[in-house]
Amino acid sequence: MTGWPDGYGRRVLQSVDSTLSEAARMAADASGPVWIMAEQQTAARGRRGRPWAMPAGNFAATLLLPVSEAPGQAALRSFVASLALYEALVAATGRADIFALKWPNDVLLRGGKLAGILLESAGQGAQLRHLAIGIGVNLAAAPGADEVEAGAVRPVSLKGELGTVIAPEEFLDLLAEAYARFETQFTTYGFAPIRSAWLNHAARLGEVITARTTRDETTGTFADVDSAGNLILETSKGPVPITAAEVFF
Repeated sequence: MTGWPDGYGRRVLQSVDSTLSEAARMAADASGPVWIMAEQQTAARGRRGRPWAMPAGNFAATLLLPVSEAPGQAALRSFVASLALYEALVAATGRADIFALKWPNDVLLRGGKLAGILLESAGQGAQLRHLAIGIGVNLAAAPGADEVEAGAVRPVSLKGELGTVIAPEEFLDLLAEAYARFETQFTTYGFAPIRSAWLNHAARLGEVITARTTRDETTGTFADVDSAGNLILETSKGPVPITAAEVFF
């Protein structure tokens, strides 16, 4: 298959409960990385266990990646996946100016949410054995405003915003090829070049944003992403690192 990366498996399903759940079932027998894509998901999920809407024609896939590293290092692959998504979308549309990366794991199209990433892992103690990188992209249609959290970025689709039509399997080819290149860069040179490239495409860098958790919220200027992947907000009390939160503009 032209462009498919060496060493990566490929499994395309007509229907499954969730590609993340399928990755968990496959993990024990996986000897190498494998992409799992589904035309339909019956129980898709997003962050914090929220349901993930999947209209027909949209993209849903999980990369099951055997790893042997600490959770913090493995978690940096959300940035690897974000960059791969950005490059795949540029390749699909020929446009680089309309996409941006929203910390920690979304891709925006003209300010609307086009794609999301969710990482799940399995392991013992301080070492992980497998990482599952779930990716959803609104290729054909976006969920309604009533299907997302109040105040969240409006959902958009590639077809709805640009008129671009691309089949999920065709997009998988673009994404897998881009991901393999960034994964090689990450494992060879570490997070630094990934971080720099991600910041080049970051949404609202240098602007005031709000990071909200279930317990509190912090508002400040988006100043940086540090070497651990934390969001750095510059506030009246100085720089504040944010490990995990929902970001609102």
